[in-house]
Amino acid sequence: MRKKESGAAHEPKVTLKTIAELLGLTPGTVSATLNNSAAARSISERTKQRIFQAAKELNYRPNYFARSLRLQRTYTIGVIAEEIGDAYGAMVISGVEEYLRKNNYFFLTVIHRHDPLLLQAYSQLLLERGVEGFITTDTSITEKPPLPTAAVAGHERVEGVTNITLDHKLAARLALRHLLELGHEEIAFLKGHPSSSDSAARWSSICEIAAELGIRIRPELTVQIDSTVSTPELGYPFAKQLLARRQPFTALFAYNDVSAIGTIWAFREAGLRIPEDISVVGFDDTPGAAYANPGLTTVRQPLQRMGQIAAQCVIDQIEGVAEYVPEIAIEPELVVRASTGPAASLFGRARLDELNSLSSD
Repeated sequence: MRKKESGAAHEPKVTLKTIAELLGLTPGTVSATLNNSAAARSISERTKQRIFQAAKELNYRPNYFARSLRLQRTYTIGVIAEEIGDAYGAMVISGVEEYLRKNNYFFLTVIHRHDPLLLQAYSQLLLERGVEGFITTDTSITEKPPLPTAAVAGHERVEGVTNITLDHKLAARLALRHLLELGHEEIAFLKGHPSSSDSAARWSSICEIAAELGIRIRPELTVQIDSTVSTPELGYPFAKQLLARRQPFTALFAYNDVSAIGTIWAFREAGLRIPEDISVVGFDDTPGAAYANPGLTTVRQPLQRMGQIAAQCVIDQIEGVAEYVPEIAIEPELVVRASTGPAASLFGRARLDELNSLSSD
């Protein structure tokens, strides 16, 4: 005779009927309350509270498949990202997941890596899977989508898409003013990869604010990133390029944190000290920024919060509780850590020139 197994798998399943029988109500009344349907408006608040309390005590778990069939809804959102392994995308998706989970929605994620054919194919696949809305991150949308859509770092003005955007002009002003206050005049820049949705907007803002502040952007101190890797290797070879040009600079403003950390490696390898010889500023404030050596001064984007806002925006449109808005602007914040300091003295600049020369020999 087989020993009887114990565990939750053998406990009787709690259904709407279970709750209804316990409270002496009809399953329809319980269903209307728990699903917050239109019929729930005629149910007294006292009865609703009894139902909610019983559902909690019985650990009731709704059958979402049956609910979807009944209401002809899937409660599923399609999340379209450039990459899922990078810190930027991971933080945005973490915020999306948190908000959707709390609101009993699921999500399906696809990764397109800036391949337009893949993006089109995956978008169609998500539609066929019955998603009710889209959330994109670092993805350029060019056509009006058929469903409610929110884009984190999308930038293109497209009807039907709510852009969750950072105030890049304020971000540029915070970073460049910080360097100016430290006495930096010769500043080098790493421009983002052209395929990145933030790249053009960020660089345009940097150029505009630099002109306002009287900072000269010199072509010989500007390097275009042409790699899409998501490790510090993103910045390392381009910092080497800057050093090889033998043009003195005392600070570098990188496109993002991971490229900034890569430049620190390259500078140290060349015998330069951070920040005594070169100050480095990143962008995003991803988790690794605080634990870089030294800690990275960076412009913070509240990436997780931006993901939450995107998810809320899409759900509110699906549920009909909010109207479409074309853009939601988010303010950045400068986080000052140990990677920035006063500009090198004349002696320090001479040492920098010497080291730059040696690194290129």
